[in-house]
Amino acid sequence: MRVAKCLNWMIFLALAISSATKSPAQTARWTEQQANTWYAQQPWLIGSNYTPRSAINQLEMWQEATFNPEQIDQELGWAESLGMNTMRVFLHDLLWQQDAAGFQKRVDQLLTIAARHHIRPMLVLFDSCWDPSPHLGPQHAPVPGVHNSGWVQGPGAAALADPQQYPRLKAYVQGIVGAFAKDERILAWDVWNEPGSDNTWIYPKELKDKKTYVLALLPQVFEWAREANPAQPLTSGVCCVDQAPDASKLSELEQIQLRESDVITFHNYSWPEYFKGQVAWLKKYNRPVICTEFMARSAGSTFDTILPIAKEQKVGAINWGFVVGKTQTHLPWESWQHPYVQNQPPVWFHEVLRADGTPYRQAEANLIRQLTGKK
Repeated sequence: MRVAKCLNWMIFLALAISSATKSPAQTARWTEQQANTWYAQQPWLIGSNYTPRSAINQLEMWQEATFNPEQIDQELGWAESLGMNTMRVFLHDLLWQQDAAGFQKRVDQLLTIAARHHIRPMLVLFDSCWDPSPHLGPQHAPVPGVHNSGWVQGPGAAALADPQQYPRLKAYVQGIVGAFAKDERILAWDVWNEPGSDNTWIYPKELKDKKTYVLALLPQVFEWAREANPAQPLTSGVCCVDQAPDASKLSELEQIQLRESDVITFHNYSWPEYFKGQVAWLKKYNRPVICTEFMARSAGSTFDTILPIAKEQKVGAINWGFVVGKTQTHLPWESWQHPYVQNQPPVWFHEVLRADGTPYRQAEANLIRQLTGKK
């Protein structure tokens, strides 16, 4: 076992060194001017992180047996009626491994549906949040009363810790980005969601030394995607750094995200003053700024307070969750310790709409329509 682990590390380090010494000629980051010119051509970006109400995670959303284009069409129609023009949608490497052609076809279907509703999605390639042991096939039922009880990481712990699987991951990144590299229906590529996420508090099988693997792999993922020469920008969102940091105090992971991203994205689930502060220090990078996760009502982040700031600052705003469903993210994070089985929380945490398409709060729907100019 120790010999195998040592060999894995040797392969891992060789890959990392190889990546670091490659010529950057084919993988040039957008200049500030390119990024700002692109952003000037966009409307004020507003939307949600989107999973259909019938899917517990990315795998159930996309696998052939459970892909539901009719429901997607209905729900994106609801988003269009609010004036939303983007959705952040998660993909998964196992889907490419399972059926690359079929997965690509279903992504094309979603893009066709979204375009019909004047929505350009941001597609997410990898994700370090929640369950580190993803598997293909039927997904388990939601755990009663628990927030996001079935969401899965990609790559999972086994793939992340195994450098011999990196060629498969590279094939996935370059395959899916390459297939849609010039597709105007796509807004952007988010290469890795919250890569620094540590889930040991709920998942004991979380990979040990995970951060070490991610630190070496994240720059390679940016490089793989850039080698596909996409017309859309690449990004990875800095999570929840509310206070303006001294640059030297940013973590190595955050420095990579900010150094590699064509456009700056971030997550903020805190009070509006912290949201505004994070926008201020991120704008010092002289690139477009888009918030790809916000809105947790009981934590102080609400549509009422955040959206006016975002529009005034010309910052894109993509909240977590759209329609309540199997993800159960209308329940708060602390439901992992205290499941809401008998009683519902006094206020929804995430989500905009109920399962029938009616707003959770009509005043929120009215505000979104007002800010987007949707009658």
